[in-house]
Amino acid sequence: MDSSCKVEEDSTFTNISLTDDTEYSSRILYSSESLHSRMMNADMDAVEAENQVELEEKTRLINQVLELQHTLEDLSARVDAVKEENLKLKSENQVLGQYIENLMSASSVFQTTDTKSKRK
Repeated sequence: MDSSCKVEEDSTFTNISLTDDTEYSSRILYSSESLHSRMMNADMDAVEAENQVELEEKTRLINQVLELQHTLEDLSARVDAVKEENLKLKSENQVLGQYIENLMSASSVFQTTDTKSKRK
């Protein structure tokens, strides 16, 4: 059983020829570029997966920032409404205070009289 093996190499392919006693030949082509290409694709897939994770994280953070901005806008609007209500209530309190003072000054019950001190 006489077998011979011949290997030829160039920069693109490695050719391996096999022959045996039946003179049946087969040629196996192995491309180093193909292997390199598969390795690059695997690296690119890993980078793509990492980029996808980063993109999802950025999207999540952007959505969170937008939600916080809306919350801040709502709180700011509420603060403005409370300030307006406070000013309105202060103004009403001043009017009521003045009204009460006017009633007290017009009523004899709240006026000071010197007649009691003169009677003694």
